[in-house]
Amino acid sequence: MKTTPITIHPNRDIDLGLVADFLNQPFHLELSKEAKDEISKSVDWMMDFIEKSDRPIYGINTGFGSLCETTIEGKDLNQLQANLVMSHAVGTGEKLSPEISRLMLWFKAHSLSKGFSGVQVSTVEQLLELSNENMLPVVYEFGSLGASGDLAPLAHLCLPLIGMGEIWDKNVDNTDFKSFQPKENFKGKLGPKEGLALLNGTQFMSSIGAYALVKAYRISYFADLIASLSIDAFNARPEPFDARLHLVRKQDGQRVIAERIRNLLEDSPTFHSEKVHVQDPYSFRCIPQVHGASHAVLKYVQKVVEDEINSVTDNPTLFRNEAILSGGNFHGQPIAMALDYLAIAVSEWGSISERRVYQLISGSRGLAAFLISKPGLNSGFMIPQYTAASIASRNKALCMPASADSIPSSNNQEDHVSMGANSATKLLKIVENVESILAIELMNASQALWLSGRKTSEFLEQFLKSYREIVPPLEKDRVLYEDLRRTEHFLRTTQVDNSLLFI
Repeated sequence: MKTTPITIHPNRDIDLGLVADFLNQPFHLELSKEAKDEISKSVDWMMDFIEKSDRPIYGINTGFGSLCETTIEGKDLNQLQANLVMSHAVGTGEKLSPEISRLMLWFKAHSLSKGFSGVQVSTVEQLLELSNENMLPVVYEFGSLGASGDLAPLAHLCLPLIGMGEIWDKNVDNTDFKSFQPKENFKGKLGPKEGLALLNGTQFMSSIGAYALVKAYRISYFADLIASLSIDAFNARPEPFDARLHLVRKQDGQRVIAERIRNLLEDSPTFHSEKVHVQDPYSFRCIPQVHGASHAVLKYVQKVVEDEINSVTDNPTLFRNEAILSGGNFHGQPIAMALDYLAIAVSEWGSISERRVYQLISGSRGLAAFLISKPGLNSGFMIPQYTAASIASRNKALCMPASADSIPSSNNQEDHVSMGANSATKLLKIVENVESILAIELMNASQALWLSGRKTSEFLEQFLKSYREIVPPLEKDRVLYEDLRRTEHFLRTTQVDNSLLFI
């Protein structure tokens, strides 16, 4: 797979813009000379430390979890690491997308490149080869408690390193998987601590977090764009978006969103026309406040996620020429709480969008009831609002913070866990759900503009022209789920420049 090369450097951080580019077109990943040096020095020092030490060192010459007091003989240290990977690969549930597996490979290699983990250069290079050669391991939804690292998901990710596991079948459009058929270089033994370094870490949570954040920035952009269409479709007033209102309330999020909507509607004749009505419903009037609050959450969560993917989160941690320290950097509490927060933010874009959908079909502001000619004979857009409402309700249940829970494990050695993996996977579902709600709002707003003959800005008219190439206006009842699927696909695949997304 010929792609743009990117070199992993121990002192060069990954940011969300780079992640977005990687998801759009995966890079060829390679280790820098500096990374190879740090990794090699780390493992050499560790092997020397083990040879000279006569005391147990957790995870290197002991068992794992509550078996940490069990000392392992030197002749069994390699088998210990292979056993760890095999025994921990107990994931179940839905298979997560290959894109997330690719992010996990990158983030795990990046963390190991910093030289605090005691792995071999060849082991890290094998992780990169899996990504570069499109041999993406199958990782399952359930199995991590978000503490002691994402053990089960990372075990599935790393099974190919010992010649086992499953990979996505690249020949069937990423809809199926097959057993991994290892090359000769994937049949080697893991060295002391390598299995533990591979499985300890928060790369499952942080990869989903980064993936969901990129999606959430797209949702923020399209929520504003589609809301702008709805504003003109509903003939809403411009005053709620006046810059002066947002300067006197010191919330950056709403200021940013109000400015974006003003820009989107700058040359709209409908937006700037005289209005008869005095005020609009909150789902229109308070768009800057609601969308802005969610946008502000993106900034906070981005900082947490970027910090996490650039951290060392395995255990124990090697401080060369000083000590091997066993601690709790694998505990996912910081990212678990952040992803729960992001789930609420994303859900709110869907919640207020559903209310605008309802207003558009209500038969007010000169719009036909249910946005259809001959209502009664035709149901028009009556039922898409039901669908949006059912999804919004489901999202409210999914917003229950997973990080509020903890179930002890490993014979009570791991007596407080973050449940951050559940925070991450339910966030993915909310993101997908909100994309569907926004698709329904786009269907409604575009129909309302077509029926009413109201004109919006030149930019939005061009956007609608592209959309109408795949979804024509509704003149009479037809099967609408096909329109919804095409609209969802349109929103998920329309290219948007990063400079418009990451504001």
